[in-house]
Amino acid sequence: MSISTPGGGPERRPNVVSTGKKPAAGRPAAGAKAGSGGAKTGSGARTGSGKPTGTRPGAGGKGRKPIAPVKVSQGRSWGPIALFVAVGVLAVAIIGYGAWATFQGAKPWEDRADAIEGIVNYREKDKDLVAGGNHKTGPITYTVLPPVAGPHNAAWQNCMGDVYPAQIANEHAVHSLEHGTVWITYRPDLPADQVTKLADKVRGKEKLMLSPFEGLDKPISLQAWGYQLKVDNADDGRIDEFIKTLKVNASVEGPTALCSQGITATGTTPRDDAQQMPQG
Repeated sequence: MSISTPGGGPERRPNVVSTGKKPAAGRPAAGAKAGSGGAKTGSGARTGSGKPTGTRPGAGGKGRKPIAPVKVSQGRSWGPIALFVAVGVLAVAIIGYGAWATFQGAKPWEDRADAIEGIVNYREKDKDLVAGGNHKTGPITYTVLPPVAGPHNAAWQNCMGDVYPAQIANEHAVHSLEHGTVWITYRPDLPADQVTKLADKVRGKEKLMLSPFEGLDKPISLQAWGYQLKVDNADDGRIDEFIKTLKVNASVEGPTALCSQGITATGTTPRDDAQQMPQG
């Protein structure tokens, strides 16, 4: 069979003999070009090299749209955040308290004393009462009970952390106050556990002494030279504040005034025969 071409002249077409057999699997059909690139396939087909061809939408098939990554939502972990916040708050509180304590400690002790709730400042109320240095013999009548200042016996009560089981003479106790002692008194009917707590604050500590006192209008009364504080129980935090602020500071004779070599006996009658003691 001849085919006419525009150039004229017949051109022979090679005869293809059909054998009736299908090409072996894996082999290209007769007439297909073999090469490294392989025959072009439709969209998504593989070439003869085994590599996928590019996907061109609209050219030989539908192109696949890229698959968007799936985002996994995770809940916020509040545990570490809460811990961090708690540590931060604690740090700020510690720093703030330290700054406040430093500021408070820098204030004059008189200002710190006046800041104690319920304290009575007799140095402002009666300046003559707190003059000091006025020694007298015999019993002395005091307008403030327990007394906080005024005339007193030449002998002081021993105030080296002494815990007295019975009442002591006011005249000796006031002299101890003049030396910078804090004298804690309590009603005789105060519960034993409360007395024990007070004794633990006093025992063995210089410039402190403890004794019962008849007729108190409050269960516990604290005295320093020119100051007084009355409280209802031994757990009141103002007791420690009173001691810390006024012990030694309230002395009108300075920190070297003696607390040893004093009267150690109990009883409300002053001992005028104790002249062998150093005077102060």
